Amino acid sequence: MLTSCSKKEEYTVYKNLSLTAGFDTFIEIQIATTSEEKFNDYYEDLLNDFSYYNQLFDIYHTYDGINNLKTINDCAGIAAVEVDQKIIDMLTLCKEFYELTDHEFDITMGPVLKIWHQYREDGIMSNSEGKYGSLPPIEKLETAYACTGWDKVEINDEDNTVYLNQECASLDVGGVAKGYATEMLANKLEEENVKMAVVNAGGNNRTINSKLSGDPWVVGIQDPSDSGSLLAIKKQGSSSFVTSGDYQRFYIAEDGNSYNHIIDPKTLYPATNFRSVSVFTKNSAMADILSTSLYTMSYEDGIELLDKVQKLYPSEQFDALWIVSKDHQLTTDNYIELDNYYILYTPNIKNSIVLTQ
Repeated sequence: MLTSCSKKEEYTVYKNLSLTAGFDTFIEIQIATTSEEKFNDYYEDLLNDFSYYNQLFDIYHTYDGINNLKTINDCAGIAAVEVDQKIIDMLTLCKEFYELTDHEFDITMGPVLKIWHQYREDGIMSNSEGKYGSLPPIEKLETAYACTGWDKVEINDEDNTVYLNQECASLDVGGVAKGYATEMLANKLEEENVKMAVVNAGGNNRTINSKLSGDPWVVGIQDPSDSGSLLAIKKQGSSSFVTSGDYQRFYIAEDGNSYNHIIDPKTLYPATNFRSVSVFTKNSAMADILSTSLYTMSYEDGIELLDKVQKLYPSEQFDALWIVSKDHQLTTDNYIELDNYYILYTPNIKNSIVLTQ
């Protein structure tokens, strides 16, 4: 009889948090390893990657030795820009979902988003002083919208260049960049065959494998009206959890209404269908894209989109949860009624919902 005398490796979950790695948010990383030293090596490596993705996808700052999204925007109508393959890969994914969402997800909306960004920043400042913010004139938004569209973007895969062929064009990847970076970090850990890990980048949660205990992952969904949790989702194994909501980055305008940061390309104004939309699927980049897209669409169109994406990626499972105010007209039987909200959901996720209020 052969006897093995090798020791069984023991795993401990280590975690650490950075507030300065990039994307103007925190990143928390948990990894089950056999030593704190191994964890620290992973952690430092992942923070460096996260910071690099932040530099690549930044539209506001330049960095020495890097051609990034700001470089592309600055060179609009002037010259093609040679970029890292990671930018090409992300833009290719964005173009695919531009078509899949019938143009609801559109990173070429930069000229419009730039206007709203300025009005929102000014509005938040005014609100802090007890005053209302202003709204951009629709004429100004329509003029900017004429500069959008993928016909303004020329990608040369052979030379790794991106060219915006009109001077007024610009890209804004706020609806995908953080999720894409999160997914790249998770992929790296999966390639290392880690036993278990979690990457949480500003609320973009990506799990790798199951908990050491075998228990499901539990992620809370925020109550849009306060900081508490409204419900939680339980999931086993590797998955991403991403939420888009009207309680993030908003201001109150002179009409007394609240204006959030998610702009509907159909109206050129912030979307108002839902309080929040959460998407659950393995790929964090796709979850980020879909949470933004579903937020600007009706529930019916959102279900149709998820079915379409599901057929294209049959190995994945795409689910979503919508939080709407009680004055919302229901068009589905897939809902839970709470005191202040209706919770709409895709059928597959019903048994994963845990109410916390």
